[in-house]
Amino acid sequence: MATFTLTGLLKQVAGRSPLLRAISVSGKFDLTHARLHELVERAAFRLLAAGVKPGDVVALTFPNTVEFVIMFLAVIRVRATAAPLNAAYTLDEFEFYLSDSESKLLLTSKEGNEPAQSAAAKLNIPHAKATLADADSEVTLSLSQFESAPDSLSELLNNPSDVALFLHTSGTTSRPKGVPLTQENLYSSVQNIKSVYKLSESDSTVIVLPLFHVHGLLAGLLSSLGAGASVVLPAAGRFSASTFWSDMNKYNATWYTAVPTIHQIILDRHLSSPEPSYPKLRFIRSCSASLAPSILARLEEAFVAPVLEAYAMTEATHLMASNPLPEEGPHKAGSVGKPIGQEMAILDEHGVEQGANATGEVCIRGPNVTKGYKNNLEADKSAFQFGWFHTGDLGFFDSDGYLHLVGRIKELINRGGEKISPIEVDAVLLSLPDIAQAVAFGVPDDKYGEEINCAVIPREGSNLDGSEVSRFCKKNLAAFKVPKKVFITDSLPKTATGKIQRRIVAEHFLAQISTAKVPKLGA
Repeated sequence: MATFTLTGLLKQVAGRSPLLRAISVSGKFDLTHARLHELVERAAFRLLAAGVKPGDVVALTFPNTVEFVIMFLAVIRVRATAAPLNAAYTLDEFEFYLSDSESKLLLTSKEGNEPAQSAAAKLNIPHAKATLADADSEVTLSLSQFESAPDSLSELLNNPSDVALFLHTSGTTSRPKGVPLTQENLYSSVQNIKSVYKLSESDSTVIVLPLFHVHGLLAGLLSSLGAGASVVLPAAGRFSASTFWSDMNKYNATWYTAVPTIHQIILDRHLSSPEPSYPKLRFIRSCSASLAPSILARLEEAFVAPVLEAYAMTEATHLMASNPLPEEGPHKAGSVGKPIGQEMAILDEHGVEQGANATGEVCIRGPNVTKGYKNNLEADKSAFQFGWFHTGDLGFFDSDGYLHLVGRIKELINRGGEKISPIEVDAVLLSLPDIAQAVAFGVPDDKYGEEINCAVIPREGSNLDGSEVSRFCKKNLAAFKVPKKVFITDSLPKTATGKIQRRIVAEHFLAQISTAKVPKLGA
């Protein structure tokens, strides 16, 4: 197979480490790397026989199951494009994503997905169910096969330029944009992740994030498989706090990656009902949203492992920067570490590179970066300038070359000309022990143009009120950064991967301002 392709890398792993465990379906069965490769090849042949052609987009909506893994790899093996979708989407959402991706086929689990199937039927897109009974079976597809055999799969060579993955941005600040990612993008990102975390055949992890998202797919699944390591898919097909540590212990896990929301769930469960023992972890990884330094410290104390915060986005095929392993250098709370595998610069609005400790837009370029959005020239024009991809994030490098993020440009709060980073306010709020989750956000204000508010979820058993939060903020923040209003709540709007959407939070609480607990400063 061609070099610099994920497909070629996984074939090499299967040849080099055929008998090592690749995937465990918790409580059911295991697949070795050789067996996984065999199942992928046979599923790929079935796709060819069903008429899937190179360049076709195949949508997949599954829980975190072995069928998803096999079919995803089979789709990219036949030089088609895999478009994973959140199984919880509504009919209208499925219709948008299937149409926007121009999908030619919808694949689901044997249980199916009624909204997805209805949307596919409306768009005249065929649907098939994929099923794997056990480790000794093959994946069956409910698709009619051509009578004549397709061209030999062995003659179908994967190229680095093949568009293998199609994802949409999370849409936290704008309409979701379609992001095509090539085999070379996937290969480069996997190599970057393997390199910085020194992933090897002796590593094992439990997948806690959805595989329709770039974080779980690249950092959790594909990088492990590309390193000859193993992954565990929870029996429920999704993260479960009640089974997480039993799976981690049973399969001798050496690390895991998650978003801050899940880290907090894991930490809260540890504090309320600790396990008899925990596996010896090489590291814990956090990404996809800012991790407050106070939460990082609590995780390290609870699980006796370094917590490495990283920085990633869909357009970079996930990883852009990460804190290093302890043997490679210090990991800094509040920083997302150093660039990994690509060039990174801080640019001002004129494209001039900034020096240490000067804030500007984080910009990148490298083999892991998408070449452009799908059918979106306007987005391409603003994202690709001065020879760099512009992330939309504000940040700065410290004197040691570690990146510190200030916030999304569109989420920065402008209070009467004073620019406020909501990430900074989040970190202060989360250092108050009685707060479990917190988010700061901007709201329109007649006097200042924008004012800062926040919403917090109290820790279980706490009697926290808004006045206490306000007093704490006044002690720990400059006066202009103190939230004018505090909303006490039991839930916060998030994306499917646990990322808090500040824009939606603001809209939600502004609509409920008459009923929310909103103490003013000095209350």
